[in-house]
Amino acid sequence: MNSFDKIQKNPATEDRGTPHHAGKRFRNLPNGTLRKPRRRTYMSFILRMMRYGREKVTIPDGHVIPQADAARQMQSLLSTDTDFMTWLGQACFLIRIDGKIILTDPYLSSHASPTRMAGPKRFVEPGLHLNDLPEIDYMVLSHNHYDHLDTRTVRQLRDRHSDMTIVVPLRLGRFFHRRGFSNVIEMDWWDSHDTGPFRIHALPSQHWSKRTPFDRNRSLWASFSFEGQRNKIFFSGDTGYAPLFKDIGRDYGPFDYSLVGIGAYEPREIMKAHHTNPEEAVLIGNDVQSRNIVAMHWGTVRLTDEPLFEPPGRFLQASREAGYDDHQSWVMSIGESRALD
Repeated sequence: MNSFDKIQKNPATEDRGTPHHAGKRFRNLPNGTLRKPRRRTYMSFILRMMRYGREKVTIPDGHVIPQADAARQMQSLLSTDTDFMTWLGQACFLIRIDGKIILTDPYLSSHASPTRMAGPKRFVEPGLHLNDLPEIDYMVLSHNHYDHLDTRTVRQLRDRHSDMTIVVPLRLGRFFHRRGFSNVIEMDWWDSHDTGPFRIHALPSQHWSKRTPFDRNRSLWASFSFEGQRNKIFFSGDTGYAPLFKDIGRDYGPFDYSLVGIGAYEPREIMKAHHTNPEEAVLIGNDVQSRNIVAMHWGTVRLTDEPLFEPPGRFLQASREAGYDDHQSWVMSIGESRALD
């Protein structure tokens, strides 16, 4: 670790210990509402996923902005000093806050898998072409699943943005060191990294990690807070709904914007522990005391059973019922940029 990459504990939470550490593996915080799925549910789900690989997807008008138009929209905001965010698809956002450019969970290639010969294939282009990305200060990873950490994207980003700082949960730093990155910060839950008035907090989530048959839960997963002088943003990463979000809201909120996953939630018996449905995504926004909630993790690649374009309607309905008006609950187009208040 470089001398400028100092990790500091938050005094308000450092006495919680490390209940998520389990020897060489990590585990989630206790959640008594979860039940282990039946084996037959898993087997039937796997068979359905194999069939989905042949489906033809009709993209609704407005779901994706052409990359050239998206680049112009983003460049227009870059020319100002405004905080903004651009959705590139799935959980990948380009965020500017306090002049820092952050890229979250980079998945910009064709397949969410180790090979292009198999695995889920994205059915829409990324919101921006790699060549149109501005200089990146921080690349932040929530965990190591293939739709969040894509080797092909990372390799291309290294060639174009070699000086950026990589922020990852514990034991994921080796992945980046092996690929030629020198500025890598590993963070445990409740750790903080400060650069002047800009601060990153690594916070808990309820998920898991795995890239091979042999490394399940050997690296940590996390949510993050990006805190600047004008805006504070919560990025949930992949997560199921859990009591921990009320703790985050109490200790780190309120937030101006929360990026929450609204897709990949069926069958519920399997996915409840790992992915929120639209209604639970709104609950997270409410729990962390967020003024605005932004939908992510949908409309990019099929990973589960629900209809591909069902999540936004349910998300907006749940948002209204929770007291968010239409300006406070965002369903962005892929490639769309929006200024932050």
